[in-house]
Amino acid sequence: MAKILVVDDEKLIVKGIRFSLEQDGMEVDCAYDGEEAIELAKKKEYDVVLLDVMLPQFDGFEVCQAIREFSEMPIIMLTAKGGDMDKILGLEYGADDYITKPFNILEVKARIKAIIRRNSRKSRHKSQMEEQMIVVGDLKLDKEGRRVFIGEKEINLTAKEFDLLELLVGNPNKVYSRESLLSIVWGNKASESGDVRTVDVHVRRLREKIEPSPSDPKYVHTKWGVGYYFRV
Repeated sequence: MAKILVVDDEKLIVKGIRFSLEQDGMEVDCAYDGEEAIELAKKKEYDVVLLDVMLPQFDGFEVCQAIREFSEMPIIMLTAKGGDMDKILGLEYGADDYITKPFNILEVKARIKAIIRRNSRKSRHKSQMEEQMIVVGDLKLDKEGRRVFIGEKEINLTAKEFDLLELLVGNPNKVYSRESLLSIVWGNKASESGDVRTVDVHVRRLREKIEPSPSDPKYVHTKWGVGYYFRV
């Protein structure tokens, strides 16, 4: 359910907007002056703030600026003036859109829904990006780009070194036997040959590249008699 904050000192306008938005299944809070609007915005993250310019206490530009100090929630400015300056000011203070009064409620709803859709796409994209990038302390592993960084320095790994690290990082604190790592990273044929020394060699080389002190590893640890794991 979309959460909307409507801010206007004209109570009949607020009542009409609230009724129409609630008919579309939105949750609506209302404020009638700038101070109340800021307090509500601090308490709850709204999907859209519908904000009139002409308000008592603080005007809409001041409210917009205040909200931008603690939140990126979308703001649509409502202005009774048709001049371009009000529109420009609203955008400069951090507003995402503006609507000039008198307005058609259908336009208001269309603008609100467009912003919600756009933010939903951004959120999905951000979530996908976060899934592709694993960050543990100074270590960053980009699964999509197959790149590894320690701090800001990129570490050049071979394909198998990356595969090995990706498996361990993606399953933190899980201990893999040498035989399991050989099977998963190198494939069944390598596993059948049983040369687990291949795993030991790659772990040693990996540690030399990513560990501050390879002899006292920070990331890839040994479980004696069992195998290797990535500690978080």
